Amino acid sequence: MEIPSSSLLSISLGLLFSFVLATSVDAYENFVQCLTSHSQNPTSISQVIYTPNNSSYTSVLEFSIRNLRFLSPDTPKPLVIVTPLQESHIQVAIICARNHGLQIRIRSGGHDYEGLSYVSHVPFFILDLIYLRSTSIDVENSTAWVQSGATLGELYYSIAEKSKTLAFPAGMCSTVGVGGLFSGGGYGRLHRKYGLAADNVIDARIINADGRILDRESMGEDLFWAIRGGAGGSFGVVIAWKIKLVPVPSTVTVFTVRRTLEQNATMLVHRWQYIANKIDNDLNIGVDLGRVNSSEVKQTIEASFHCLFLGGVDELLGLMQKNFPELGVVKEDCTEMSWIESIVYFGGFPNGSSLDVLRDRTPLTRNTFKAKSDYVKEPIPEIGLEGIWRMFYEEEAAIANILLTPYGGKMDEIPESETPFPHRVGTIYQVQQAVGWEEGVEASERYIDWIRRLYSYMTPYVSNSPREAYVNYRDLDLGINNEKGKTSYEQANIWGAKYFKNNFKRLVHVKTMVDPTDFFRHEQSIPPVSSWWKKRGN
Repeated sequence: MEIPSSSLLSISLGLLFSFVLATSVDAYENFVQCLTSHSQNPTSISQVIYTPNNSSYTSVLEFSIRNLRFLSPDTPKPLVIVTPLQESHIQVAIICARNHGLQIRIRSGGHDYEGLSYVSHVPFFILDLIYLRSTSIDVENSTAWVQSGATLGELYYSIAEKSKTLAFPAGMCSTVGVGGLFSGGGYGRLHRKYGLAADNVIDARIINADGRILDRESMGEDLFWAIRGGAGGSFGVVIAWKIKLVPVPSTVTVFTVRRTLEQNATMLVHRWQYIANKIDNDLNIGVDLGRVNSSEVKQTIEASFHCLFLGGVDELLGLMQKNFPELGVVKEDCTEMSWIESIVYFGGFPNGSSLDVLRDRTPLTRNTFKAKSDYVKEPIPEIGLEGIWRMFYEEEAAIANILLTPYGGKMDEIPESETPFPHRVGTIYQVQQAVGWEEGVEASERYIDWIRRLYSYMTPYVSNSPREAYVNYRDLDLGINNEKGKTSYEQANIWGAKYFKNNFKRLVHVKTMVDPTDFFRHEQSIPPVSSWWKKRGN
């Protein structure tokens, strides 16, 4: 249910007047009172409001926290959590937050690497979209509508219920929320064939800072461009996405082949760099690097080669023999299955798991971690890889890994200005560096220092001017906005150019047009530039 525009204006004016008068009441009490007073159904909205006095507050807050680094007693907590059941709940929440000075944090699945969807250092509330998670699959037209609170697993399951030969190119972690993933790009095992999730979004519904609901036509092409890769939390609350489904064969083939240093892992990873982005678009071979215990030596480095091929095993073996015979893949390494079964396979679920695990929003594990990202344009020499191995032998790297994701294929064909996501032609592969630990938050400094040293070591081997990064692997080390007051274009461009390259300037223009007062803001949100707005005569 949507609130009419005339009612929104009346509410806004009334709330502004009441806010001036009510200065002696705590902000969150004003906010909660505002929500119930101005909702079309006060009983309905009262059921989705959680304050610290509510017995369910802690469980609601913690359920979607995926990085335990932000679960410490010292982590700032929201004054209120709102879990909307309908669009009008979001409209009222936005208007009330604007008038009572609360910052909004929008949570879809809770996988933001820096916790920006549920942590702020100024008074804030969480808009948790967990109950806005419906999916509607149109097999005849190969499209779907999916609400932002749905997880990838729920989306994939819904697609597979209706078709065995339709899929969607997005991530492999089933508990990731589609709202955050789509807004930052979103890759998985199909991006070399079909591009990113954001490349396959064809419409959306967004609630802006005025509480208005807009679709692609009414929001305009600039805003529609910005929300498909410009990251979440900057332009409004995207409540639903219309996506283009893609064809897959009824049978795909997967393998995971592991090689240690003693089995020539260094040579194999080096060789992989020369074929990863050039092989058949139906073939995706990623590499996971980390330290393991070995029966032959006490500890070693292992490279796990993970493959999805859109076809049968015999064709795959022919391609491997032609392009990467050094890996030595044989038929026994490979398994034929359906696309949806490959999602379970790569999701890390136990062998024999049913497809129902994709609908479970509880992750297999929750970790304390810090991650960074890079893009590689030239193969790293073996001596460079060996330096990485040395760092993996350090004490802090017991739960560390590097994930190498191949590009090429469709990624090379899409211009870098087509969406805000710019990492396209010329990229061999993307790098995710991550370190976890079990000692608790108090040990964070030591492990974060380790991954910063690894990031520094990688400098000569990765992109430069700018050193590119993936916005869905949020990293506040790259730079942040001012906590209070305005952030200049020059300051924000320090981190913005790394995520978006030349697209950052256009993102700032869009932000300035649609949210000039910067209501939707966080440490790395796109800032408006007031001087640009004034030049438009506003």
